[in-house]
Amino acid sequence: MFSLRPAALCVALAAAFPGAAFSAGDADIKQLRDQLRELRESYQQRIDALERRLAETEARAANAASAAAVAGSTAGEAVRSVARVEAVAAETRAAAQPASESAFNPQVSLVIDSKFTRLQRDPSAYRIDGFIPSGGEVGPPRKGFSLGESELAFSANVDHLFRGNARFALAEDDGAGVVEVEEVNVETLALPTGLKLKAGRFLSGIGYLNQQHPHEWDFSDAPLAYKAFFGYRLQNDGVQLRWVAPTRLFLELGAEAANGGKFPGAERKANGAGLWTAFAHVGGDIGDSSAWRAGLSHVRTQPRERGFEDNGVNNTFSGRSQTWIADFIYKWAPNGNATERYLKLQGEYLWRRESGELAYDVGGATVASDARFRQSGSYLQAVYQFMPHWRVGVRGDWLRSGTADLGTLSSTDLPILGAYNPSRQTAMVDWSPSEFSRLRLQLARDKSRNGEADNQVWLQYVMSLGAHGAHKF
Repeated sequence: MFSLRPAALCVALAAAFPGAAFSAGDADIKQLRDQLRELRESYQQRIDALERRLAETEARAANAASAAAVAGSTAGEAVRSVARVEAVAAETRAAAQPASESAFNPQVSLVIDSKFTRLQRDPSAYRIDGFIPSGGEVGPPRKGFSLGESELAFSANVDHLFRGNARFALAEDDGAGVVEVEEVNVETLALPTGLKLKAGRFLSGIGYLNQQHPHEWDFSDAPLAYKAFFGYRLQNDGVQLRWVAPTRLFLELGAEAANGGKFPGAERKANGAGLWTAFAHVGGDIGDSSAWRAGLSHVRTQPRERGFEDNGVNNTFSGRSQTWIADFIYKWAPNGNATERYLKLQGEYLWRRESGELAYDVGGATVASDARFRQSGSYLQAVYQFMPHWRVGVRGDWLRSGTADLGTLSSTDLPILGAYNPSRQTAMVDWSPSEFSRLRLQLARDKSRNGEADNQVWLQYVMSLGAHGAHKF
């Protein structure tokens, strides 16, 4: 029904009956009601007429459009069809293009690692007595604040057959920024079940800790055994083949052939591989709350003129070097849920045998002598998360220099190779408000230098930005 507000009604009535007078009498009220009813009926008729005209107009327009479409030529229809197909194709490409590009964009992550240290001894003079210097990053960072070793990583599937990985270490050396190529490799995705081939630069699969990056460690630095035997980790350019057996019990076998240009190898100018490794790992579950893994590894290389310096004297070793590693790890968490509490026990034992020729510079004249070394090292650590986000840990490190047979030379000619058994004890507590951040306090008593114990305090923070995959077991 059509209706008018009172004020609008008065205006309409005044316009329709300009000479009428309004009074409060019954006759006048009846007259007004009659006039109002007539006005409503009149307006309703006008509205109905307008609605009919609108419907007729729309119908005629639709018929005209239909007739024009039918009357169109075959060529015109073909042109319009092609235009519609192209439009749909363009929309499909526009919709698919972002998803396709996004699918092949690499995952990018940045791990920020920074430290503050308080040391008793000069870190620039750090050494591990009783062992040939590895030339690697074995000492603690400089006193006070330091950048540490941050990491920038990229990874993505190249296609359905290959995946590419790149990781760069961002560090500081004598106040200058240094970028080190830590890993750049390609690995397969479609080999037969359980097989994976990797080629390029990578961290060796030997042992347990060697495959982990520094930000994944439970302590701020590497164990003494890794520092003395590998310069804190074994990294090389080459190929790696792994096979995981299709069994309920975890079984992994692997082998590597690499350039061998880094310690315990040496720079090479020959074709072929200079370092070979083989490793095997086995593991499984114990009930619902525990898991374990154990492994054996072997590293073999033939360094030629592997140089090192002792008290300003340059020396070289050429011969054969072999290292064996036994590793294990045990993890416990109530019903397998590590969010509240968990315990992790971890340890490795390394034994190295080297034999060859040691060249020693005496007063500018090179003296060569047969040399044999039998040395070992180990570490054992325990980390306990006693409540969500909070952990405590302890670690013990031991090295045994063994008996160095230097032939015609003596330990007085090479003081650094004098018999000594370095050791270190470390304790830490850390807080991880999330899986992407960690703050750590670490205390250590380092006896790597004969007669020079170093009490160390470390403060460290580790922050992960961007995509970051799950850590290895």
